[in-house]
Amino acid sequence: MSLSFLPLASTELWLAITGVALAYVVFGIAGFGTALVAGPVLAHVMPVAQVVPLLALLDCAAAGLAVARQRHSADRAELRRLVPLMALGSLVGAALVLLGRPQALLLALGLFAVAYAAYALSGLKPAVRFTPRAALPFGLIGGVFSAMFGSGGFLYAIYLGGRLEDAQALRVTQSTLIGLSTLTRVLLFMLAGVYADASLLALAALLVPAMLLGSTLGRRMTQRVSRAQFMRLVHGVVLCSGAVLLARAVLG
Repeated sequence: MSLSFLPLASTELWLAITGVALAYVVFGIAGFGTALVAGPVLAHVMPVAQVVPLLALLDCAAAGLAVARQRHSADRAELRRLVPLMALGSLVGAALVLLGRPQALLLALGLFAVAYAAYALSGLKPAVRFTPRAALPFGLIGGVFSAMFGSGGFLYAIYLGGRLEDAQALRVTQSTLIGLSTLTRVLLFMLAGVYADASLLALAALLVPAMLLGSTLGRRMTQRVSRAQFMRLVHGVVLCSGAVLLARAVLG
């Protein structure tokens, strides 16, 4: 889509800028969830096939900046557990896209996300504390669904929420995982020639200030909340992510 059809003063471009800014407020808070907000908005102003590559660029940049600023806050032990599993899961997910029927898996993932988040938000029982062994299913399955649907980030958030006490460490560790995951996607899109479209790159550049503003606002919000409040925010994003997955599974 040529940017000549999206002048700076156009309703469509300002809608995209607003949607991206709000999406990265969510990212700044939780370390994931941009597609939840920005995806539907961007789909109104550009071809759907370009939305995922565009968000991959912005997510990779946002995660890289978050890690560069606060890299010492990331929990390296958790990263060592999760990253190899995430990479292996991504390979499995890529194979399943070619061999299987993903809609049933998408429905199951959506149901799990909604049920877990609703339970966590209900306050019926104290939050689950995971052992390091829980990295195996969460890392693998997160990688599978990241490769298949670009929607595995909330699984890492559930695991890290059950492992890390410090909200900043959780957010930065989550951002690091999302950055590594999206970097893989960016490289694949680059090899496929997706980024040969100059208008897509120009639009991404125009949206960078909105990404920076949203990320900064979200990050500042987390500095003013307790861990319990932070986890409620994260579980709220997980709940919304699960609802979107269910809608995608049902509507096809």
